[in-house]
Amino acid sequence: MAECRYNGTELMICLAARAMVDRTTAFIGTGVPMLAASLAQRMHAPSLMPVFEFGGTGAILEKLPLAVGDMRTYNKGLYASGICDIMEAAQRGFIEYGFLGGAQIDPFGNLNTTVIGNHDKPKVRLPGSGGGNDVGSTCWRTIMIMRQTNRSFVPKVDFVTTPGFLTGPGSREKAGLPAGTGPYRVVTNLATLDFEPESKRMRVLALNPQATLDEVKAATGFELIIPPQIGRNEEPTDEELRILREEVDKEKLYI
Repeated sequence: MAECRYNGTELMICLAARAMVDRTTAFIGTGVPMLAASLAQRMHAPSLMPVFEFGGTGAILEKLPLAVGDMRTYNKGLYASGICDIMEAAQRGFIEYGFLGGAQIDPFGNLNTTVIGNHDKPKVRLPGSGGGNDVGSTCWRTIMIMRQTNRSFVPKVDFVTTPGFLTGPGSREKAGLPAGTGPYRVVTNLATLDFEPESKRMRVLALNPQATLDEVKAATGFELIIPPQIGRNEEPTDEELRILREEVDKEKLYI
């Protein structure tokens, strides 16, 4: 078997970048979403407007930010503000996409970045929400980026940090969240998943190169919806990998 030209993290970054649409606003979290936004701006979305939690809007990501408050999130940007203005913009419906990671996700797209185990006496205490709850609550389409294992894809998250479709159809609206918002895609090292419109449960949309449906099922702690036709994601191109390695993350902070 020929040696693979890329690793799982590089694949997720490329797939997430392809999901970023030119001339749209995208709430960007720390880590893989930042690399994906930078790659997207260089490849196909030069007018992508990244929005960062601490106030940077419309930055040109020439150098990789290390966090959402890094000065690079303001580089050549259109607007420099603060966290209250950014969250208000999302609540007003001005931010189209939100890109998030998480430690756990369930069939309805609820994310946990707070604790593993009991909240009062957790096995592991995680970083918490940051802006994650606001992104998942108010952005029109939320895209989650995470590695797929049956420890992270669970029947029920230990803590709902960021709401997905909560308990199913209609539950976001009952909780007071804007109608028409919510989870849109889950990008993993094995597949791209979406959510079936009626049940709001996670389903397989496309398999990653070299991944099998059996591998995806084995890495998921709940039953996925399997449609009659499943797509296949394309491998990262040589140009995507070159830009990612030589321009986006040349210090190898993530890849």
